[in-house]
Amino acid sequence: MIIKNPKFEISATSPKQYPNNNLPEIVLVGKSNVGKSSFINTITNRKSLARTSSQPGKTRLINFYNIDNNFYLVDLPGYGFSKMSQKEQEQVGKFTEEYLVKRNQICLIIFLIDIRHEPTENDLHMYNYILQANLPFIIIANKADKIAPTKVDSYVEALKNSLGISYSPIFAFSSEKKIYTSPVLEKIEEFIK
Repeated sequence: MIIKNPKFEISATSPKQYPNNNLPEIVLVGKSNVGKSSFINTITNRKSLARTSSQPGKTRLINFYNIDNNFYLVDLPGYGFSKMSQKEQEQVGKFTEEYLVKRNQICLIIFLIDIRHEPTENDLHMYNYILQANLPFIIIANKADKIAPTKVDSYVEALKNSLGISYSPIFAFSSEKKIYTSPVLEKIEEFIK
């Protein structure tokens, strides 16, 4: 897949703000600072299509990125950001869940996890939510550049064990080094056809 003209389209907190066309939507979920925005920039081969920050909690709205009028990448707010007030967390949780429950255009969930760490309680909660929603998903084991290339496979296996997965929807990935991108792009392409 060659992406030519990706663009940020809109930030939303309610269904009336969502794009009103029927393009398929690929949704990114994961904890704050796991690299969802960097993932978007890497996949689209743009440096700053999605704004990144070393501070967790940068994304607090549902951001829709139009990819060549072919599909959307939808960046959901990260979870587990402790500096957000309880009220803010509840509001973000509410409009995020509303999107996931009501949006018919969702064709794939991309669940990002940091390859270096055991899944957190919030990660496990999100994973179970995805399973219960019965939506197609893949898991991105992000930040694979932070470990030795010879250890990547064993870290992926450890993640599988932690999540209780016997099959393999887990892809190692590195936004920093732009490695492991081809298999992910190929997988995305399967879901937008």
